[in-house]
Amino acid sequence: MWSLSDAESASSASIVFGSEPLSLDMRETNREWVLARRPEGEPEMDSFELRERDVPKPEQGEVLVRVRYLSVDPYMRGRMRDSESYAAPWDVGDPMSGAVVGEVVDSESEAYEAGEFVTGNGTWADYSVLDGDSVTAVDRNVADLPAHLGVLGMPGRTAYFGLLDVGEPTPGDTVAVSGAAGAVGSIVGQIAKLNGCRVVGFAGSDEKVAWLTDDLGFDAAINYEAVDDYGAALDDAAPGGVDVYFDNVGGPITDAVFTRLNLDARVAVCGQIAHYNDESVPTGPRKLPQLIATRANVEGLLVGDFAPRFAQATEQLAAWVASGDIAHRESVVEGLEHAPDAFLGLFAGDNIGKQVVRVSE
Repeated sequence: MWSLSDAESASSASIVFGSEPLSLDMRETNREWVLARRPEGEPEMDSFELRERDVPKPEQGEVLVRVRYLSVDPYMRGRMRDSESYAAPWDVGDPMSGAVVGEVVDSESEAYEAGEFVTGNGTWADYSVLDGDSVTAVDRNVADLPAHLGVLGMPGRTAYFGLLDVGEPTPGDTVAVSGAAGAVGSIVGQIAKLNGCRVVGFAGSDEKVAWLTDDLGFDAAINYEAVDDYGAALDDAAPGGVDVYFDNVGGPITDAVFTRLNLDARVAVCGQIAHYNDESVPTGPRKLPQLIATRANVEGLLVGDFAPRFAQATEQLAAWVASGDIAHRESVVEGLEHAPDAFLGLFAGDNIGKQVVRVSE
């Protein structure tokens, strides 16, 4: 069921497509995952239901896309709750949705024709109707299709704006990244290196640590599953303290980093995956006094706030990918039927780089 990109140390995924559009080979019906029930704690398979329906038809201004790959992301856990978050909650029975990349098979938009490849917000399905005004054309000569859900998609833009605009790194800074082997963290660390910083990453296995240091150029990486004292490990990896902390995880790792922040440090809070399945807000060590002495700035990050500048980020990220300055990796789960497994795998740390599901050949 699971497969990783063969290009484990290269700058692109191993799945190669030709220059001709892929065969339409349309199904007669459309499989689509919906939210079956709201989970308590960590979601299980009974939170999802795969339904079969007619293939939808696009209306004026829309395109029907055969989904080639779909994205699963930690933020989706918040949408499964019956409460407001930074993303609107799904109702029970709603389709699971997120970023997809695929081929236009029917178009009622003047901007796109059948056979073109696009990316946008769709559903966990074989076919998805997308708003023609909100999709982006995909250049398959720049990178393979999965990369447009990762380094050239939302995760890459999150890393770009979160580090450069919120973290404001300067040459010589020490940048610490939690969740460093994930879709966002792996790009954050590489952009920091391009800006002349020392980079330390936290990841959850020796394999991930080796990828960060051997392939992505991190100066040091800490396997948080293999150490008992995060603070002591960080002292060894960053003896001069931390100037910029990019937080994807929260929890005890963040507690340890907060006690190692330097004067005028900047903290970009991107995610808190350690707490996404908590049913109540945990009370951990209270670290706010650390911010008084250091005058550190802690800022929450939502990539949507930077939407007017998305093209800028994508252009720069594409240039870095093309030049080999940024490497990327996609963990590919085979088959739409395994989309929930791919999503649940995020919380088990199964992925290296961006987690995607291949829906069709």
